[in-house]
Amino acid sequence: MDVNGAVAEGFEPVREAFARNFERLGDRGAAVAVYRDGHKVVDLWAGTKNVDGADGADGADGAGDADGAGGADGTGGAEPWDRDTAQIVRSATKGVAAAALLLLRQRGELDLDAPVGEYWPEFKAAGKERTRVWHLLAHRAGVPALDRPLTPAQAADPRLGAEAVAAQAPAWEPGTDHGYHAQTYSWLTGELVRRVTGRGIGAWIADEIAGPAGADLWLGLPAAEAARAGRVGGVEPPADPHGLKTRPKRAVAEAYADPASLTCRAFAAITPLPDENDPGYRAAALPASNGVATAEGLARFYASLIGEVDGGTRLFTPETAELARGERSAGPDRVLVVNTRFGLGYMLHGAASPLLSPTSFGHPGRGGSLGFADPASGIAFGYVTNGFRKSVTADPRAQALVRAVRDVVRSA
Repeated sequence: MDVNGAVAEGFEPVREAFARNFERLGDRGAAVAVYRDGHKVVDLWAGTKNVDGADGADGADGAGDADGAGGADGTGGAEPWDRDTAQIVRSATKGVAAAALLLLRQRGELDLDAPVGEYWPEFKAAGKERTRVWHLLAHRAGVPALDRPLTPAQAADPRLGAEAVAAQAPAWEPGTDHGYHAQTYSWLTGELVRRVTGRGIGAWIADEIAGPAGADLWLGLPAAEAARAGRVGGVEPPADPHGLKTRPKRAVAEAYADPASLTCRAFAAITPLPDENDPGYRAAALPASNGVATAEGLARFYASLIGEVDGGTRLFTPETAELARGERSAGPDRVLVVNTRFGLGYMLHGAASPLLSPTSFGHPGRGGSLGFADPASGIAFGYVTNGFRKSVTADPRAQALVRAVRDVVRSA
């Protein structure tokens, strides 16, 4: 597997770890980027643009051919991943959406301690009148699931999604506990941005975050950029992943297997699951799940949250960055059934989502992608892949790269 791109002196272990992801952990197409103190130190990509290894070879369900259609090495005759290739990043989108709300707070347009109903009166229904804005970001709002799931077409309509989550009775008293709002985070954050600004969250992010930061990321992929995005699909880990495959705890496995559990219901708030290769789905703006980004764009975004990028733009003030990573939820997660830690819209370093250090804040995407910033070291990180696994928060490929970065930082 040829690895393309460059690393700064001292970051060679990251290139080695990235290559091993293809040799040992079954990556098909992927990219990783790292910034340090606002300057790019890692920018690597390899493999094929499409998970199946051959354009258009997926089955009708868009899930991809797990055994590779492009030849014995998975690359023959297929379009290679290049510098501009982007991929859907699933829940790593949540960190970008969180930045929108925090920037509105930074500008004095949004009070995180105010009731959500102050901006969105309809949300006060069904016992949610005391829900605070920050509860939405910290997964404490109590509405991770819908009694009546939305179809993919309904979910893509921000008006219908907002109406559904506003009418939903909470699973617990808002603010008293936490549980991952896997899908409903889309309509909670998207509608709040619309109520405050009068603009859709996808357009707001394009104008106020991606544009100023110079980051290749989109919530609602424009038609002009659609050709950059490769096809994604599920891939199984190698038969011998060198000890990195772990058995899920029984309680976790049972929660995901039980259709009546809050875990299953949270992820099934959109039923059936959307086809992530459908251009219509990618063009929608679902801030919980369907952002599209390059690894470099994701890393550059996080770099702009903790400092100036290339001597230019900084999005968060130091005070906002501290606010973002301040712990607001910790302990047993009612949805993920493991201990999780959240700041304001960001996962924090911990067993469920290991990042670089205790100062890190960011967000994984289910099955692979990861973006985060680490203020203590000045590191910002982005990893995207076209081959999704069953992992939710700690994909082995992303973790191998994080360990390599951590080793470099410690040895410097």
